[in-house]
Amino acid sequence: MEESLNSINAMKMMEVIDINAGAKVGFIKDIKIDCDEHRVLSIILPGETKGWFSKTEDIEIPWNKIIKIGLDVILVDINGTSNNNICE
Repeated sequence: MEESLNSINAMKMMEVIDINAGAKVGFIKDIKIDCDEHRVLSIILPGETKGWFSKTEDIEIPWNKIIKIGLDVILVDINGTSNNNICE
């Protein structure tokens, strides 16, 4: 099995793509980590702005929804229809 290492800063520069819609979701804003278990729980992306004064809701994608972390992009299955998750 091929193992690759990515830093958080490198991952923040990668675009997140939803494999179901084939659409860009955005860039990673933050990462949620379980310090007791020493593992990543989810990635957090900024949500869409709905208006001038409205607050945006962040998009949280659980780690088990990440299908592949490539060189330039991160592929995610937001709806959870894919069974080929290799990042668990």
